[in-house]
Amino acid sequence: MKAERQHQQDAAGAMLRDWRQRRRYSQLALALEIEISQRHLSFLESGRSMPSRDMILRLTEFLQVPLRERNAILIAAGFAPAYRERALGSSELQQARAAIAQILTGHEPHPALAVDRSWTILSANRAVSVLTQGAPPALLSGEVNALRLSLHPDGLAPRILNFREWRSHILARLAHDIDLSADPRLIALLDELKAYPTPPNATTMRKVTANAIAVPLILQSREGPLTFLSTTTLFGTAVDVTLADIVIESFFPADTQTAAAMVKLMAG
Repeated sequence: MKAERQHQQDAAGAMLRDWRQRRRYSQLALALEIEISQRHLSFLESGRSMPSRDMILRLTEFLQVPLRERNAILIAAGFAPAYRERALGSSELQQARAAIAQILTGHEPHPALAVDRSWTILSANRAVSVLTQGAPPALLSGEVNALRLSLHPDGLAPRILNFREWRSHILARLAHDIDLSADPRLIALLDELKAYPTPPNATTMRKVTANAIAVPLILQSREGPLTFLSTTTLFGTAVDVTLADIVIESFFPADTQTAAAMVKLMAG
């Protein structure tokens, strides 16, 4: 029993230390922020003391640890999870599903999709088919990963007119997600995306102009180039693990030509 208790202390302490270091806090800086002694924090991280449930929640809240990982630390310390994880199709998340559907449908005729923390597409509006037109069934069946679909040589890549610029943006976004979540699946996805070849017709990355506001997605279509700016929507103050992981990506036309072209493309 004593050995098991020590194992729990060691595991929980190591996880807390990892998240502190990931957020780039020294022990002293973090201890000052949450108003405990550096010695106490050192004992918690080294496994010499067992953190209480309240202390774990206090530390992980300040460090903005994802809800899924907060549960993992609690379990490692021998406590019950603090946050429920319900399937998106469950009755408890019916209102959340309705909200997602309303956002996606309301964004038409422009593309919008909901993805989970691994960038697997959960749902999408009809306009997304304009982006994915011509992609092979293998990339559009089963669990479809939005980033894989975007940069895969058989996916959108050959149609992206600013591929090098968009690829750099996607890889930086994914690296940021990894820094926040430490998710091994995202690390593997980043390695996979980096290994994809650059399309032979890819243009040189554009220089960022003084009036640029964001990296656009410029995609070839039968109505000419489509230029989109993307935005990200999260559920604020989510306390369900599944809901906290969901991100809605919406693409807005960056010019009048794209806005008019999407109306035509959606009309068939």
